[in-house]
Amino acid sequence: MAGEPVVLGIETSCDETGVGLVVGGELRANVLASSAAEHARFGGIVPEVASRAHLAEMLPTLSAACRTAGLGLGDIDAVAVTSGPGLAGALLVGVAAAKGLALALDRPLYGVNHLCAHVAVDTLVAGPLPANSVALLVSGGHSSLLHVSDIVTDVRPLGATIDDAAGEAYDKVARLLGLPFPGGPPVDEAAAAGDPGAIVFPRGLTAPKDQEQHRFDFSFSGLKTAVARWVEQQRADGTAIPVADVAASFQEAVADVLVAKAVAACRDVSADTLVIGGGVAANSRLRALAAERCRAAGIRLRVPPPGLCTDNGAMVAALGALAVERGLPPSAGDFGADPGMAVTEILNPGPGRSVG
Repeated sequence: MAGEPVVLGIETSCDETGVGLVVGGELRANVLASSAAEHARFGGIVPEVASRAHLAEMLPTLSAACRTAGLGLGDIDAVAVTSGPGLAGALLVGVAAAKGLALALDRPLYGVNHLCAHVAVDTLVAGPLPANSVALLVSGGHSSLLHVSDIVTDVRPLGATIDDAAGEAYDKVARLLGLPFPGGPPVDEAAAAGDPGAIVFPRGLTAPKDQEQHRFDFSFSGLKTAVARWVEQQRADGTAIPVADVAASFQEAVADVLVAKAVAACRDVSADTLVIGGGVAANSRLRALAAERCRAAGIRLRVPPPGLCTDNGAMVAALGALAVERGLPPSAGDFGADPGMAVTEILNPGPGRSVG
């Protein structure tokens, strides 16, 4: 590759079709088409609807990204695509599109890990990640703590959700309060007018008995149930639901647990940098509380701009660009979509191959 490599990233793990273009570590385009509105009447993501939306939006989104970057398909040096984890049908659309494009252009193709890409995207904003860092990933499907020694070759899980992820809890609480889907932004907006101390909701897996086995794991199912029972009791008593106070109190419980465990993880592995990624990383209270506690603990906090926190093609292009920069081998042509792709598998090498 002559000059700075142009890397195209394709993301279709859930309900958003994302295409990003990174040139020499610089983001040139990040175009997104979301099918969230089509899922709203169901109160959650419908996999078949998401897959069809990806099919419809793939070419328009790709064309828009190229126009935004001022580049043609012939300028692309490598293609990266989310291989997993995610919804099987949705992943297949992206993987098939990326394979077709890479084959037609005769360019190397990298199947990348969706979770690791959420960490890698921050390098487009804040530069290289320190060798010993912790990443907190919070989204609709994942709540995870990762020890990141090298975002391209060495990521180790420290903890994960054992039931509902934080984003799922937001969606369910939003439904209880009569707020729109997806629940994150409307709950955050409602909470701004509420009192976070009005109702004391439980903090899952933070009791002393949980410290040995679940010190860095998350559980938001009990919190969601506690909110539901509180709301049901108010209705049974004929009392109006203070939506803002419920939203603020719920949000405080989520942010408190996420930040407390993330800071503890940093101390445990002697990391002085915490990166927060995923859709819930756009939440105003999580960002504020993390900044406050990291400052007090002497930990450097890195959180991408909200537009790079949700699923997008830029994050896939970012991780692909780092792989190209390191000279890592591309994926085999027969690699597939992997809905359960482990976070330790940063790049999908394909059957019978290894990356490194």
